[in-house]
Amino acid sequence: MHMPKKVFSGLFMSFLVIMASIWAVPALSAAEPDKKEEGVYTLGEVVVSASREVVEGAGTVREITAEDIQNKDARTLDQALELLPGVEIRIGAQGIPRVDLHGFRSRHVLLLLDGAPLNSTYDGQFDPSIIPTENIARIKVSYGANSVLYGQGGMGGVINIITKKGKKGLQGMASGEIGEGTQRVGRFNVGGAQKNMDFFASGSMAARRDFPLADDFTPTPLQSDRSRENSDNRRNNLFGNIGYSPTEDWDLGLVASFVNGHFGIPPSTEQSTKTDPDPFANNPKYERVNNFEGFNTQFSTRYDLPGPLEIRGWAYFNQYDELRTRYDDDNYNSMTAKNTYFEDGTSKTWGGTLQTAMDLTSLGDFTLALDAQKQEYDSRGKIRDVKTGSDYELRNFDNYWSMWIYSASLEYEVKPVDRLGVVLGYGHYWQDKKSGPNENKGSYMAGVYYDIVQGTRVRGAFAKKIRFPSIRQLYQINEGNPDLVPETAYNYELGVEQMLPLNSRVALTGFLCDVDNYIEKPPDDDYFQNYDKYRFQGIELTAETRFIESLMLRLGYTFMDTKDKSPGSQKEELQYRPRHKLTLEGKYTFYFGFSAYANIIYNADQVYYSRSEPLQKRDLDNFAVVNVKFDQTLFNGLLDLYVGADNLFDKYYEESYGFPAAGRTIYGGLAVHF
Repeated sequence: MHMPKKVFSGLFMSFLVIMASIWAVPALSAAEPDKKEEGVYTLGEVVVSASREVVEGAGTVREITAEDIQNKDARTLDQALELLPGVEIRIGAQGIPRVDLHGFRSRHVLLLLDGAPLNSTYDGQFDPSIIPTENIARIKVSYGANSVLYGQGGMGGVINIITKKGKKGLQGMASGEIGEGTQRVGRFNVGGAQKNMDFFASGSMAARRDFPLADDFTPTPLQSDRSRENSDNRRNNLFGNIGYSPTEDWDLGLVASFVNGHFGIPPSTEQSTKTDPDPFANNPKYERVNNFEGFNTQFSTRYDLPGPLEIRGWAYFNQYDELRTRYDDDNYNSMTAKNTYFEDGTSKTWGGTLQTAMDLTSLGDFTLALDAQKQEYDSRGKIRDVKTGSDYELRNFDNYWSMWIYSASLEYEVKPVDRLGVVLGYGHYWQDKKSGPNENKGSYMAGVYYDIVQGTRVRGAFAKKIRFPSIRQLYQINEGNPDLVPETAYNYELGVEQMLPLNSRVALTGFLCDVDNYIEKPPDDDYFQNYDKYRFQGIELTAETRFIESLMLRLGYTFMDTKDKSPGSQKEELQYRPRHKLTLEGKYTFYFGFSAYANIIYNADQVYYSRSEPLQKRDLDNFAVVNVKFDQTLFNGLLDLYVGADNLFDKYYEESYGFPAAGRTIYGGLAVHF
């Protein structure tokens, strides 16, 4: 079922008018003090930080705040995440930023919006570039040894987007931005609260004609100038939530979001020909997503029963539709060659979660979670792959696949003494498929932290995580394998955190992960297979200081070693996983409202392999990218004027072979607050 853009937009504008009318009526009595975190919508959060201190203190959890997002002018989720240690944002042949975490691909990372899953049912991945930031209060990234309450799938980690909610009174923001490549961005948000009700709404529009390549780029037959071929992009977003508390112990919430747009998928700049063979090059593909449309909604509730029990639950629905076409050539207007196609694909996720928490004070906390989720994928269209003599004819296809995933998890955390925290958890998961054998498997985690002295914490965690194969991996024509078994990861973490004088801190974390039955397609095989064993291991160092109030400095460093330990493997290490990642970030704010911000991202020592066996290996060039932003606040914070540059020194670099990244991009804008 498609929800037309006009219908959703009409409903959304009606919502704004109604809420503004309510807030225009003076309150009959003074609002009660807000006992919950002001301006943050936590009702749908799977693991609530305030009440689950031990599980998040024992593992690695990092947060990005709304202030962090504003500092660097991150417009979308991928830009907000790129400075985190252990996180790699990579754009390859699909033209979509992929979020890798500790060596795992984005299909091994759960993405949640206020607790509702956004991963595609087709391949388990997600597109972070269609998720805007104007509605985000914070982003919580939980690494490999995360809570069992998140369920299956998060072998690499969990990204939970926690949105803003209205605060007492009425507040809002509107901004506009322009940049190179005829880049245009417009954003707004408005929110408010009174008595026992709150609301928040936001929207954005972003568009570009293309993105520029660096001056050092050498033209190729597939990319003749600095304006990247087929790189136009447009998206429109709307978001809203409403919170209502009938009593002090009972909360209700409704969240809805909508996105639509279109984009081109830039082809490889390199190709392999008979006269100039290149074993590393992708064959050029000329693809466009002529339209995409997504809708997500969730209803949540929490009730604090008399005594030690609290019940939380939410029901959610997520749908994403995409019209994708592969053309013959860079004219993007004909489909006469083999394997050109038109596809209308629809991903749907329905589900619900129920959590019961029991607070036994000094004896600890128990949380039981039950979840049921239906995943559907519908694929319709035409493809030219039927051979008739020397030509290929079009055939129609209409495929539908679905499966149910159930989970039951129990987690216990306790603080036997003030400085010691212990957490234990077990989850069991079932995959009910239409065809092929059904699967069921368990996972578990254990973690501990100890505060040696005030400001010094040591922590460690271990978790067994599983992920069921996706619909694409199981059933897709000419590549699916219904005999695939679930992937299993064994994650270990050990860390120390130290608070320092002058408002500073430093942390060192070691991680190791062994993965059994990792699912990939071999170079000379069209079908997905389970590989024996991969290993990811390394260390991460983070440091931050605010030794003077107006200055913020941060450092992040990740060293990661990868190995393919499968018998007979030709790979010494895994491709497109940098061995070294270093980030530096700083901001200084002057007393008259002017601020200067800069960050540096350095990636080194990553390899890639030929597309066929026997495998050949090459090193991808190391690169360092500098981004800056300058901001002037006026009229006591009512107006912000800013200008910035991404890739300030116009560095030419690639994150995947044959797919150059954007060169220097200068932008500027203004924001009005009320």
